[in-house]
Amino acid sequence: MRLNENVLLLGKKVVLVPYTSEHVPRYHEWMKSEELQRLTASEPLTLEQEYSMQQSWREDADKCTFIVLDAEKWQAQPSTTEESCMAGDVNLFLTNVGDPSLGEIEVMIAEPSCRGKGFGTESVLMMMSYGVTKLGLTKFEAKIGQGNEPSIRMFQKLHFEQVAVSSVFQEVTLRLTMNEHERQWLLEQTSHVEEKCYRDGSSESH
Repeated sequence: MRLNENVLLLGKKVVLVPYTSEHVPRYHEWMKSEELQRLTASEPLTLEQEYSMQQSWREDADKCTFIVLDAEKWQAQPSTTEESCMAGDVNLFLTNVGDPSLGEIEVMIAEPSCRGKGFGTESVLMMMSYGVTKLGLTKFEAKIGQGNEPSIRMFQKLHFEQVAVSSVFQEVTLRLTMNEHERQWLLEQTSHVEEKCYRDGSSESH
């Protein structure tokens, strides 16, 4: 979506930046992994298809995508490229026509060296906070493969509750409804996050 194309979110462990063409080659390399294809229920795309997908996601009003960068690497030196700091991505899909306040959230920490460090947790919290404060969302759903125990546990720690299991798709649906208590908790969890202006392919915001 166009709304976040100039938004950079700076957290403690991760930095969220808009998905640009600069990120596509690394993303494409990740998605050659059979494990990631299985966990994300994705088909492998050619590099050309990946560039087209990036462009359409940028234009689509119902998809909000940020690339997850390793904050420590990104801040280490101003000349560091974003591609070399990429850890994964986090997405919000606003595809429920009957309920515009519902967002489906998904996160992928694709870089093996970045897993198990809390990157996914902070990315989801930052994305939910963005969804609540900027997109008017009050409900979140996560659809996760039944075998992906670490991801299911992570969402449960973030107050999501299991609401459905699909044996056909072999996935679990978890949901979180933002009442005032949950909203305050979320804003406290993300009170350290700074929003900065992002410029495509530039490191001026370091």
